[in-house]
Amino acid sequence: MGRIPETVPICALNIERSPRRAGLDVGHVRLLAESGMAPPPIIVQRDSLRVIDGAHRVKAAQHLGHETIEARFFDGTDEDAFILSVELNASHGLPLSLGDRTAAATRILATHAAWSDRRVARVTGLSATTVGALRRRATVQSEHLDSRVGRDGRARPVSSASGRRRAGQMLTEQPELSLRQVARLAGVAPSTVRDVRDRLRVGKDVVPRSGKPAAESAPVSGPVRERPRPACAAPRGFDREATLESLRNDPSIRFNESGRALLRLLNQSSVEQASLERIVDHVPPHWAGTVAELIRTNAQAWTAFAVALEERGGVQDAS
Repeated sequence: MGRIPETVPICALNIERSPRRAGLDVGHVRLLAESGMAPPPIIVQRDSLRVIDGAHRVKAAQHLGHETIEARFFDGTDEDAFILSVELNASHGLPLSLGDRTAAATRILATHAAWSDRRVARVTGLSATTVGALRRRATVQSEHLDSRVGRDGRARPVSSASGRRRAGQMLTEQPELSLRQVARLAGVAPSTVRDVRDRLRVGKDVVPRSGKPAAESAPVSGPVRERPRPACAAPRGFDREATLESLRNDPSIRFNESGRALLRLLNQSSVEQASLERIVDHVPPHWAGTVAELIRTNAQAWTAFAVALEERGGVQDAS
């Protein structure tokens, strides 16, 4: 995308293909026109002159009688332009509605089925859980894909079953290959190849029935040990403020940047049920779904963080 804005005639622009299914918001156009502020450059697809981001700004400029507008050009396909439009409109300006973002996610899943749920979620502003549900309901079937491309551009396997079978075939037909060579060619981890080799030696299926590696699905002899409770797990009814104060006073927390960042996040996320009950009735109905989705996204991130902490604490306790 070009960094230097160019002046383009408004009459040449196409603002009809937008992820907003209900069209432009007249009130927002009027607000922009009356603001008196110089708007940032719009984003335009070079080949089609389609407005990717800034349709409301174009209409506001027309309302003010302007014939030209500052724009930056984007070179890419129609689908790439659509994805960029959704990503930009989901993150600033007048946000897309929940319905618009859901429809956009469904379209992206159809055109970019190899993308991971998290990558589609980042573009559309939905949660990965919601995108996963949309994928399962989508008419476009993507079960044949062995991998999905994540936000970092790297492909990761959806299931290790096909990779295990490829590894098993290579181990049988090319026994001279090393574990790392087989892992690279089959697209699985060296530890998976080692497990496949061990299963072949004892005549077992290379894919465990449970779909998990043998180390996870093998029966445990003797009494089952309960997972140790993390030493720092919060008991029920614990005093939140007292706990935060203890964290603030702990040198291992407050004397490093990561610890201070954690304290800031915990302070920002400190809420009480009574406060939330007072706020809920004052959220405009047309924002209710969007706000709920934002809250769920934050909750999922915190839950994943809590699980990671518990697992880390459990490993330390057991060692």
